[in-house]
Amino acid sequence: MAALTATALAGARRTSGAPALRTAVRIGAGIAVVVATAFVVGVGPFLQGVAAISPPAIAAAFVLIAVATAAAAWRWRVVAAGFGLPLPWHEAFGAYYRSQFLNAVLPGGVVGDVHRAYAHGRPHERIGAAARAVAAERVFGQIVQLALTLAVLLPLATLQSRWGSPLAPVAWGAGALSGLVALTLGIATAVPRSRRMLQREYRMLRPLLVRPSALAAITLASVVVVAAHVSLFVVAARATGVDADPGGLVAAALVVLAASALPINVGGWGPREAAAGAAFALAGLGGAAGVATSTAFGVLALLAVAPGALVALAGSTRSRLTCPICTRHAGVSRTYRASQHREGGEE
Repeated sequence: MAALTATALAGARRTSGAPALRTAVRIGAGIAVVVATAFVVGVGPFLQGVAAISPPAIAAAFVLIAVATAAAAWRWRVVAAGFGLPLPWHEAFGAYYRSQFLNAVLPGGVVGDVHRAYAHGRPHERIGAAARAVAAERVFGQIVQLALTLAVLLPLATLQSRWGSPLAPVAWGAGALSGLVALTLGIATAVPRSRRMLQREYRMLRPLLVRPSALAAITLASVVVVAAHVSLFVVAARATGVDADPGGLVAAALVVLAASALPINVGGWGPREAAAGAAFALAGLGGAAGVATSTAFGVLALLAVAPGALVALAGSTRSRLTCPICTRHAGVSRTYRASQHREGGEE
C-alpha cells in the first residue's frame, strides 16, 4: 500500500512537468487501443452506445455520480484529516466534482487530482502533504476496488472451476494479477532500499493505518464509490439493450473499471472499451455489445461530471474578483490582465 502511494504521488508530481513525448506516447497508446477495438468490432457499436443515451439513463447517471462523488469526498476528508489538513465538506465535494471533470476532459487522467492537491495545500502552505493525501486517497480507493473485484471474480472461478465457464479465464487472470502484485511487494521488501522506502511511506500513513475508525470510513466510502460506478455500468448495459444476468454484468463491470485505471487512456477512453469487448465476448454476449455498453457508460459518466465545469468556472471567477489588479482592470482583455498579474506579482 505504501509503495503504491509513493508511486501515485510521484506520478502526480511529474504530471505538470512531464515531457511532451511521454504524454504524447500515453495519449497515442490510448488512441491506438480505441482504433484497434474499432478495427475488431467496427464503428457501429460506438455509434450504438451514443445513440442509446436517453433522459432516464442521464438522470440515473447524475444521481449515481453524485452519490459516488459524495462518498469519494468523504474519503478524501478522512485521509486529509489523518495528514493534519482540515477540509470542509462543501469544499471537498465541489473540488472532487471539479477534479473528475478535469480528469475526464484533459489527457493523462490525473490533472484534476494534481489541481485538487494544489488548491487544498496552498492555503495551508503544505502542498506536499496535500499531494500525498490525494495520492493516498486514490490508492486506498483502488485497493478496495481491487479487493472487491477479486472477492467477486475468484469465488466465481472457484464455484465454476472448469475452464468452460465463460468468466473463469477473467477470474483466474485477476487472481494471477493479485499474485503478481503480492510477489512484487515481497521482492520490494527484500531489497534494502525499497524496504526503507516502504518503511518511510508506512510512517507517513501510520496516522491512518492505526485508526480503525478511519480505515472503516475509507473502506465504506470506497465500496459506495465502486457500487455507484458498477450500477452506472449496468444502467448503460440496459440502455444499449443488453439482456444479461445482473451478476454477469456486475462481474464484467468490475473488470472494465479495473481496466479504466490503466494510465494509457484519453479521458478514460481506451483500455476500458477493449476490456468491455473482451469481457462480453468471454461471457457469450458479443464483443460489440460490450463496446456499445462501455461507450454509453463513458458518455453518461462524462455528462454526469459536468457540474465540475461549473465549479471550475465559479472558482476562476472568484479568483478574478478577489484579485485587486483584476478588479481594477475588469474591462481590459484577458491577455492584458495576465500581464498585469505578472508585473504586479499577484500570481
